[in-house]
Amino acid sequence: MMGTMAHSNEILIEQFYKAFSEKDSQTMAASYHSDAVFDDPVFENLRGAEIGKMWTMLCLQSSTLEINFKNIQADEESGRADWSAKYSFGKTRRKVHNKIHAEFTFKDGKILTHTDHFDFWKWSRMALGPLGLLMGWNSVVRVNIRRQARTNLTKFITINKNT
Repeated sequence: MMGTMAHSNEILIEQFYKAFSEKDSQTMAASYHSDAVFDDPVFENLRGAEIGKMWTMLCLQSSTLEINFKNIQADEESGRADWSAKYSFGKTRRKVHNKIHAEFTFKDGKILTHTDHFDFWKWSRMALGPLGLLMGWNSVVRVNIRRQARTNLTKFITINKNT
């Protein structure tokens, strides 16, 4: 056969984002190692089962979620991908099109670390409108958004203990 076979970790990342595009948070959660750590500009230092619960919460919250992904590269140690999410945010249903660069490390055929990078100020302008435009660059706003995201996730986990 011509060409090279995709590395198993590339396949893992592709299956992860395919599951995300189908709002299949169970498959997403199963992609992570039990010692996994997730970070992005909103959700910091999520560990283990918290990561899957975050994806479940995000999948359930957005009826308009549209996921696209490209540039998947991975080897035995690490990987990366570019992906985007289009959705309506919060009670105001503001349109968000967030472009994200993801970096991964792997252990035992699972994702060990997953760090998503995106422009927080750009995201906050879309998600929060005028407040984000005026204050999204401000570290206090970022801290408050992170605190609210953590509170929402904790509440979601508490309410959905058996799922």
